Amino acid sequence: MNFVKRAGLSLWSRKARTLITLSTFLVVCTTVLAGILIGSATGRAADGARRTLGAAVTLGPDLSSMSGSQLQAPQIGSDVVDRIGGSPLVSRYNYTYVDGTQLLGGPRLVSDKPVFAGAPATYTLATGVRDSSLLPGFASGAWTLLSGAPITAADQGRDEILIEERLAAKNHLKVGDRLTLSENDPAGKAKAVFTVKGVYRDPSDQPDPDYQQFPGDRLIVPAAALGRLNSGGGHGPTQLQGATFQLKDAADFGAFQAAARQTAGKAMQGFKLSINDKALQQMTGPLDSVTGAATAAMWLIGVAGALVLGLLAALAVKQRRTEFGVLLALGERKGRLVAQQCVETVVVAVLAVGLSSLFAQSLTQWAGDALLRGEAASAQQKIDAWRPPPPGSTGLEQGIDPDSAPVKGVAPIDRMTVRLRPSDLGAVAGAGLGIGLLATVVPAASALRLNPRRILSKGK
Repeated sequence: MNFVKRAGLSLWSRKARTLITLSTFLVVCTTVLAGILIGSATGRAADGARRTLGAAVTLGPDLSSMSGSQLQAPQIGSDVVDRIGGSPLVSRYNYTYVDGTQLLGGPRLVSDKPVFAGAPATYTLATGVRDSSLLPGFASGAWTLLSGAPITAADQGRDEILIEERLAAKNHLKVGDRLTLSENDPAGKAKAVFTVKGVYRDPSDQPDPDYQQFPGDRLIVPAAALGRLNSGGGHGPTQLQGATFQLKDAADFGAFQAAARQTAGKAMQGFKLSINDKALQQMTGPLDSVTGAATAAMWLIGVAGALVLGLLAALAVKQRRTEFGVLLALGERKGRLVAQQCVETVVVAVLAVGLSSLFAQSLTQWAGDALLRGEAASAQQKIDAWRPPPPGSTGLEQGIDPDSAPVKGVAPIDRMTVRLRPSDLGAVAGAGLGIGLLATVVPAASALRLNPRRILSKGK
């Protein structure tokens, strides 16, 4: 009789063992398929987050390359930064340039405390920017533009200004009004008339930690305009100490780094590029946890299933010694006995893969969402519980690392979409068949050592 036909008859006649094997295969295939589906779903969610957020790359001084005799930090021209920012890998970029200025013509500052000892009562700091919407305050939502429009790259040739609402209220200023600013050097004579382009709100009343400037007195102007004012009206490129680039995809950092150094050439000496993907890690942290748990479960069930299937195959060989002895006595080849058991395993495995494909997607979606919501809720609790160190403190004495501050406005991902693709089904079919055949062939190979005369005469 054909060994394939014998395999079918064997499966039908031994229904209990067939059901046990099918159940074991079904658990293994469902778990492996769930692990593959969760891995694919979390990968798609992470890719979507990377495309949405990109990654912030900071161009700043390379302190390790600076010698002890080098007193000034290196500078790079805004024209070089603009060429680097023109890369197709960059979605947008920004640079800031902070310098002092004085309000001329009567306007008064909000704070009566000078920025530094001996500073004139009208002296304040202006922040020159390429794009004001990319400043951390606006980007995080902490600052709000109440009226007017933000400063953009198109405003670099214009003398325009954003002022905080407290300065606007104290001096009765609104969009379209004008302010006269002087250069930083008190002995200089350069001045320019700036038009108020917008009024914004900064809810903080704490001085800037870097410059000790009261936030209500902050002026935001185009970087090129501030550079012209403080260079005596010159029109050369503004000299910067750094810039920030937003990549379209965090995975492009290596390519962007190489392209930036090729574009800038010697102008990059003394500078380095560093990536800050904290926001991306904050969003995708729960995805990594769920993927790790699913992968561990997949391997654990896969190994345990292989052991169970191997045990079932070994018991089957022992229970069917008389059957095999009769077949061998009738002239059946030993290799065909092993092939018959492999066919039985393949038939059960195919049934298990087919059954698992019917409900694995919905089951994985439910289980994955439950796991992901739990991980996201735990991550959000840690974000909400973080508190900055008190004013004037580094946080070290309280055990607080200021660099561990979460990114505002970035919530951990708590949903994913599970999709069953033919490639996923093919992968689980290959894994299931591989586990089944490995667990079957090794015990079944003992049939090669069977002696039909000994089996039929002594029953062993």
